[in-house]
Amino acid sequence: MKKRIIACLTAAVFALALLGGCAKDTAQQKDSPDSAAAKQTEKELTKVTLNEVAHSIFYAPMYVAIEEGYFEDEGIDLDLVCGFGADKVMTAVISGEAEIGFMGSEASIYTYSEGATDYVVNFAQLTQRAGNFLVAREDMPDFTWDDLKGHLVLGGRKGGMPEMVFEYILKENGINPETDLEIEQGIDFGSTAAAFSGGQGDFTVEFEPSATALEQQGDGYVVASCGVDSGYVPYTAYSAKSSYLKEHPETVQKFVNGLQRGMDYVNSHTPEEIAEVIAPQFAESDLETVTAIVRRYQEQDTWKEDLIFEQESFELLEDILEDAGELEERTVYENLVNTAFAQKAAEK
Repeated sequence: MKKRIIACLTAAVFALALLGGCAKDTAQQKDSPDSAAAKQTEKELTKVTLNEVAHSIFYAPMYVAIEEGYFEDEGIDLDLVCGFGADKVMTAVISGEAEIGFMGSEASIYTYSEGATDYVVNFAQLTQRAGNFLVAREDMPDFTWDDLKGHLVLGGRKGGMPEMVFEYILKENGINPETDLEIEQGIDFGSTAAAFSGGQGDFTVEFEPSATALEQQGDGYVVASCGVDSGYVPYTAYSAKSSYLKEHPETVQKFVNGLQRGMDYVNSHTPEEIAEVIAPQFAESDLETVTAIVRRYQEQDTWKEDLIFEQESFELLEDILEDAGELEERTVYENLVNTAFAQKAAEK
């Protein structure tokens, strides 16, 4: 019995020693250099919410930056949210729900003109052409803009960049948007493709991947590119409240640095390579479709080489707004555009 007790005590002491060793190993593991570095890295990441106007392959450089980890490399933990419309994106930025907005720059002009005190400033321009396409019900290899006369077109929101660029093209081709055709503007952004598939309209103006999806379904045919026919236009840009730019310049710079790396990637890689990187962002589309869309955008020179929002582009934007009857008074370029972050990123 005594031997049994001694044996039990010995076993217990041995077990305690093992537990002590495990605890020590665990403590050492927790305090290991790798673990400490991981904790430090996690602490250094700055959370930034970005509200985008739409989720489209049109914005490929941004998705490359996300998928390749460029933002994380710069110390940014990016939370991407889709606002489905510039008005909703602007509301999110103004309310503080999002630190950065990605939308047509016309929205910043509108809020500034309305007298906002902490107004939104553009600090990086991503696209330099319109990203939407005109889709017809039939294949029209010899299409001209005159073919729209007398027809119903599913358009965009009045005062929004897609609709204004579309009407700008019409006027450039001698077509009166108010009298020569009918433009339906009452359908929610993102719902026009479904409406067209359901039988509404003779033509529709669509972003990708909706335009290609309509073709694949046999519901429509892309007959013209608004990006090609409108010329170079500052279509979409990143913006934040002026107070945020002043209070968090380092965070904004890190964001722009990561974005510039995404821009560099799309300008130095093939459509196949770009599509493979951004494919996880578009799980509903197969790789072949994503590749075809990237090629379509790349061929029309959609993406800038840098993110600098030039004054000439801003003034062209105001021309389009005036032409659309949406601008009563022009705004000083320096008030709504800050190029310092983009210039610094381009120099890296």
